[in-house]
Amino acid sequence: MKLSIGISLLAVTVLLLAPPFPEAPAGFDNKTNGMVDDATHAADQAKFDETEALDDGLGPLYNAQSCRECHQNPTSGGPSQVTELRVGHAGPHGEFVNPEIPIARGTEVIKGRSLVNDRAICPNAAFPGTEIQERVPDSEKIRTFRVSLNVLGDGFVEAVADQTFVDLAKDQCKKNHKICGQVLYVPIVEAPGQTRVGRFGWKDQQASLLSFAADAYLNEMGITSRLQPDEVTNLCNTVAEPNDKTGPDGLSDIDHFARFIRATETPARDAQTAQTPKARLGAELFDKVGCDTCHVQTLTTAPAGTNLNGGTFTVPPALGGKQFHPYGDFLLHNVGTGDGIVQSMTEHYGKKMYQITWKNLSISEFNNTANKIRTAPLWGVRMHSRLMHDGASVTLLDAILRHRGEAEHVTQKFEKLKPAEKEALLEFLRSL
Repeated sequence: MKLSIGISLLAVTVLLLAPPFPEAPAGFDNKTNGMVDDATHAADQAKFDETEALDDGLGPLYNAQSCRECHQNPTSGGPSQVTELRVGHAGPHGEFVNPEIPIARGTEVIKGRSLVNDRAICPNAAFPGTEIQERVPDSEKIRTFRVSLNVLGDGFVEAVADQTFVDLAKDQCKKNHKICGQVLYVPIVEAPGQTRVGRFGWKDQQASLLSFAADAYLNEMGITSRLQPDEVTNLCNTVAEPNDKTGPDGLSDIDHFARFIRATETPARDAQTAQTPKARLGAELFDKVGCDTCHVQTLTTAPAGTNLNGGTFTVPPALGGKQFHPYGDFLLHNVGTGDGIVQSMTEHYGKKMYQITWKNLSISEFNNTANKIRTAPLWGVRMHSRLMHDGASVTLLDAILRHRGEAEHVTQKFEKLKPAEKEALLEFLRSL
């Protein structure tokens, strides 16, 4: 009898001590998280790293020639110092209005996007007299830069159920009364009519990694695909649409990009720094002052077999039922750094997006995001030299002190810490 009770108590103790879900693999070693084999992952990375040329459909307007150009520190998929430029102006009622940017000596005007491409393929040998470089008109007084984001581990972010983010927002708004994250339902381009809670991009403009890949391929590299088949301009365009063709394996580049991101490991911590007494104290202070309200340490993915993205993606065992540590809630907040820009629907979801009825899509909710930015996940933050959405903060302390708005009271608590405590909190951040 005593032995039976002892065994039962031991079993309960083990159950309580055991982590509720397996840990997502972490590392910067270019290895797969298990969703595909290493050879497939390496082949997908080669597509991600590949430099695009004019024959591939590069441009006519673009910012970069490969995914890796913007996502590469310390390895493919990481963040970088590369920024993109966005502009616009305020309308008669204070609403955000996208710019109208003349090109080709004013014979064509680029509309329906806040992004301004920094590069163009013309004039060139084939089109020596065609001038299509975008330049910001003086009328566009709303201007900002956006730094390139980390995409490592985003397969786990995609695999988080919508309800998790909805519950996070409700909990914040109910308990805090000052910090209240916004959930934004966005179109799933590969599933017309379907929406999901946004989680990718500085404005949470994408929820699907395939939609995200197609968006970046068009708007950052000027390459059209089956999901984004329309060029920004047809001037200088010599490659038939869509530029991104299906290969012998039945996949196009955007499929390889999405699979590569989905199979990446999460950013690993600096284990040596994390175990120091100073960093461990900093972790406690991080929670004590309230940073963890938005920079949520741990999230859990939906079970394997769950259908996501309008039924176009099924969570595989490698991603399902895993816990990971992004130190972010992936919600939109006003922390005093908003740029006033509302993301363009046609830019991110295609020129025909208004011809489709999207479930749960609210234009007013999009308009409410003007001065909000997605919480920056802090995993891998030690790899960033330029912080916040615009890269204007170059030290961790600078970034903390910029937090106002919803985070004003948290910043005030940080400022009241003793110098040694502030340094401990910063050391904790340097371990992430």
